[in-house]
Formats: sequence, C-alpha cells, structure tokens
Amino acid sequence: MFCRREVHRISPEKIIEINQFFHEYVMPIQLKNGATLIGRWITEEENEIVTMWNYPSYDEYLKIEERVKKDKLHKQAQAQLLKLGKLFLDYRQEFLTSTGVYHSPKQTVTVSGYITNENGEALLVQTYWRSDTWELPGGGVDDGETLDAALCREIFEETGINVKLFGVTGVYSNGSTLSIVFHGKRIGGDVMTSNETKDVRFVKLDELNVHQYITRGKFLPRVLDAMKGNSIPYESFTVRPYKLLERLEGIVIQDES
Repeated sequence: MFCRREVHRISPEKIIEINQFFHEYVMPIQLKNGATLIGRWITEEENEIVTMWNYPSYDEYLKIEERVKKDKLHKQAQAQLLKLGKLFLDYRQEFLTSTGVYHSPKQTVTVSGYITNENGEALLVQTYWRSDTWELPGGGVDDGETLDAALCREIFEETGINVKLFGVTGVYSNGSTLSIVFHGKRIGGDVMTSNETKDVRFVKLDELNVHQYITRGKFLPRVLDAMKGNSIPYESFTVRPYKLLERLEGIVIQDES
C-alpha cells in the first residue's frame, strides 16, 4: 500500500468553509481520477486536519495527479479558492509505504486449477494440513495480483508444474471465501512436493474413483464440474489506460447425446 498524508494547519473559525470546499471539490476530483480516501481527521484543538489517500503505487499517484490538474473541476476549485481567500495557515504532505498487510479483506479470494497432462490425468495435491483428502492445486491471490497469474504461480510453487490455462470452470463462495477454478494443461516442469504439499501426483479420475481421492464435500463439486471439460472466458486487464493482459477463451464440449 502506498499512501499520501496531507496535514493542513487551520484556524478553527474556518472549519465550515474548509469542509465544504473539501467535500465539494477536493474529494470528488481525487476519487474521480483514481485515488482512494482512507480517512480525514481533525485534532481536538480543531487547528489541524489530517487527510490520508491511498494509491496503487507512486507511479500511479503521479498519473492521477496529472489527470487531476487537467480536470475541469480542478480549475473550478482554483477559482473558488481565489474567492474564499486564504483557507490554510500551513500545509505539508508526505508519502508512506506499508510495512505489511495488517487487516483481513472482506472476502478472501483463492484460485485452483484442474490441470491435465498428455494422458488426460488430473494434477492433485495432498497438503500437510488437509492430509485426509486430495485436492486441486492452488492458493490465495496476493494483493494486486491477477487470478491467472496467481494460479500459475501457486501451481508451480506447490507442484513444480508449468501450466497453460483455458478458462474458468466454476466459481464457489461460502460468504467469506471466493474460490475460482480454472481448467488448464501441463506444458512443462517435473512433479515435486513443496513445504505445503505432502504428496503430488497425476491421477486418472473418473466418476467411479473421484470420491476416493476427493473426500471433502467442498472440493468435490469443483472437481466434478471441471471434469466435464467446459470452461468460460476469462480476462485480466489494467486501466488508465486500458490494457488487456490475458484472455482465455474457454472451451465448450459438444453434447452428442
């Protein structure tokens, strides 16, 4: 997390004008152009206001500031400041970089993959903390990471396998965790365990034996859905400016029955 802290020293009698100016001009301009407002506070003596903004990075902050300066509302704000006169006694700003993540997100996002090899066998892992079942390889998505990049990273870290993804086979939620399953194939690497995986192997799964491997109820539908071979498109991208990072077209298996 990259933050900007603004500190305005003020005269208490100017509070109403300052708050009105902030809510009418400053906040809308910043939010419109991509900044995130963390919060705004005033001291007990009402002589200092602290405002905290959040940005994806310093480079993104610079881009946002450029857009702010070109915004019509910014020009209107400057004109309004001339009418209001001097609102602030002093001003300073500083930039802060987070030393870690200390809050739990509203939802945890995880990804996993139904990955097959040239023999049609599915890649399964057995973790140390869930050794009673086999499951699809995958893990949590890091802050700012795209789903496909997170999955490819997790699969390689857990199994040593490099993969190519085709599309999404299902989305599953228990209210606090959102799980997205992809379909893909092995394109390289050698099977190996990690500090997370007790065992890793390719298994020929079918409707008769899948329950022998996938013994936890929450994992079974994900595997059964993926075994059908169908997947839907998926895209990852950036904005300002828009840039497509990855598009998976998905696969539709024709039902010949």
